[in-house]
Amino acid sequence: MSRHFELIQETAKEENLGSTPTTVEQTFFSPRDRGRRNGHRRWASDDALRLVQQIFLLQAQEPPRVVVFAGVDHGSGCSQICASVAETLAKNARRPVCLVEANFRSPGLPELLGTTNHRGLTDALLRGDPISFFAEHVAGVNLRLISSGALAADSPSLLSSERLRERLAELRKEFDFVIIDTPPLTQYSDAIAVSQLVDGLVLILEADVTRREAAAVVAANLRSANIPILAAVLNKRTFPIPEKLYRRL
Repeated sequence: MSRHFELIQETAKEENLGSTPTTVEQTFFSPRDRGRRNGHRRWASDDALRLVQQIFLLQAQEPPRVVVFAGVDHGSGCSQICASVAETLAKNARRPVCLVEANFRSPGLPELLGTTNHRGLTDALLRGDPISFFAEHVAGVNLRLISSGALAADSPSLLSSERLRERLAELRKEFDFVIIDTPPLTQYSDAIAVSQLVDGLVLILEADVTRREAAAVVAANLRSANIPILAAVLNKRTFPIPEKLYRRL
């Protein structure tokens, strides 16, 4: 059994979801060079489609509609995965999909998507305009982006406010699906604060970087907060043999 499989299996064991509707998926994805935009590596479209089908489109029950994505560690590729998943969902949704940048520590979605950070989530949490006012259209797709907005030293405290709960309720009414990018779980509590208000969390682990102990602690913290893990994604995995052959083994 590979070290990578053991890592995600240990996360599933720590989560111990039993017969609950959401389960940890032992899922392996790797980045590729195709789909670059503004010099950034984008997640492969087929990988994003498989994850979208697994979590959102092929559910026998009502699928989760508002989902947080969070990495265990910094640099796991969480923002790139969020952007690709949101774009893929937008191609299959009846109404626009909204991508929200709740990562006030190292925001980067506007640059990834080729948009601006004119106004965003911090502004929405401090002002009374309709939530759609802060959602910028992403050219060419059925997707809206609510970027981080203007940031200050105390901006992360807004993620624990009652106002966030109200804004998330608006987003649920306005959009088919809402994907929320958050900071890494080992460094900040932001993702847990937001995840307590949504349908679940997708956990991003980085191959050869994320340690089993760190993943186990994160899973335990999520369990303590009653946050369902919808999927665990092992990102940036490398293959010693061509990936097409690897998938046939």
